[in-house]
Amino acid sequence: MGTTLFSGCRSFSWQQLSLSCSFAHSSSSENGISRPKAVPTSRGNGLVDKEKDNSLGISSRRSLLITGISVASSSVLGFPGEGMAVVKQGLLAGRIPGLSEPDEQGWRTYQRPDDKSGGHGVGWSPIIPYSFSVPQDFEEVPVSIADLGGTEIDLRFASSKEGRLFVIVAPVLRFADNLGDDATIQKIGPPEKVISAFGPEVIGENVEGKVLSMNTVEHDGRMYYQYELEPPHVLITATAAGNRLYLFSVTGSGLQWKRHYQDLKRISESFRVV
Repeated sequence: MGTTLFSGCRSFSWQQLSLSCSFAHSSSSENGISRPKAVPTSRGNGLVDKEKDNSLGISSRRSLLITGISVASSSVLGFPGEGMAVVKQGLLAGRIPGLSEPDEQGWRTYQRPDDKSGGHGVGWSPIIPYSFSVPQDFEEVPVSIADLGGTEIDLRFASSKEGRLFVIVAPVLRFADNLGDDATIQKIGPPEKVISAFGPEVIGENVEGKVLSMNTVEHDGRMYYQYELEPPHVLITATAAGNRLYLFSVTGSGLQWKRHYQDLKRISESFRVV
């Protein structure tokens, strides 16, 4: 009876699990295909007995192969198992889910995951996480360094029904070299100066004559500047933390603004750097 031994797997790919396994076997070959050899004996049922033995051998080999692949897959892909550590997700570019489950009103809270690198590329120090709340139909959309706003666009969300939002995270060294690593929005300037300097980064044009309102609010010791501009319809919340300025923009079309203004305003006012 032919004997097959599982000797191991040589290579794996993260993108597509590929197994290259070698087997040592002793059997007859025909056209490069190994086949079990059945040799009849003088006993009347010798061939049948031999086929049964071979069938059992093949089943055992298949079971061994499947078991080996399962163990290897668990080890490489990080599936939990006895004596195996789950692979921790490291720093990843692009999207990492950060939304909570909907509350009783159908709103979800987004908090920027610690391991998210956004579309900033290499060389960025860790970003202090931020959070905000959105209705259930808002979803995250991709951001890339080719996007309008370049590497400083950290996040985009959109809803076909209600509107869209994005977050700009910019180094404060772009604006002043004496703010250090513990900047506050007050150190950058008063509300009028901040919206005049950074509003064009949000709407793509001068904000003179477009600011309908501006307010200052404080949450957990951090100051936030809040603005409403028109046209275009946009709500902006600005603050600073660490060595970065945060600009949170919420906008919509004329019809979306008319129908969902209260929701959009609630989104804008929910922004926090945590």
